[in-house]
Amino acid sequence: MKKLVIGITGASGAQYGVRMLEVLRDLGGIETHLMISEAGVMSMHHELDLKRKDVEQLADVVHNVRDIGACVASGSFQNEGMVIAPCSMKTLGSVAHGLCDNLITRAADVMLKERRKLVLMVRETPFNLAHLRNMTSVTEMGGIIYPPLPALYQRPQSIAEMVDHTVGRVLDQFGIEHGLVPRWAGLKPSQNI
Repeated sequence: MKKLVIGITGASGAQYGVRMLEVLRDLGGIETHLMISEAGVMSMHHELDLKRKDVEQLADVVHNVRDIGACVASGSFQNEGMVIAPCSMKTLGSVAHGLCDNLITRAADVMLKERRKLVLMVRETPFNLAHLRNMTSVTEMGGIIYPPLPALYQRPQSIAEMVDHTVGRVLDQFGIEHGLVPRWAGLKPSQNI
């Protein structure tokens, strides 16, 4: 069974991580390994009225963010990669500088050293120079910076549709078929201006 590691940190946008877990659970065939930072728990509660246990039950395996000895902290743990959704600027900075100060940043470090896919859904605006430099550093190490920016060309009718579009595009990074995103077929000749 394929495995995907998911971290939820304290940036705004907890809905992205929660929705990703829901979609992966419904798809089946992918074992999810979840870690939630303390600030992530606060964001989930504030933004979605969810408690830690509500979100943890969506995952196949839950790891304590302080358990540096967990399986996801080792390169020998076989998986498809990792998504941090959302990714706070603190977490981005820790990943960019290899700090490994909790299990989320240690697992991200493992993805980079093993050349596995690491997608950071960074959430902050506007970016300051430190944010931009940290994003550049992670990109140079092979990570993918994926801010959850809405794609409006699909004409979403709700926040849920915007979230699904972004979650679907992130799952595309791992080659996971999902059906969340209508595929762009190009403009029809009559639509050209």
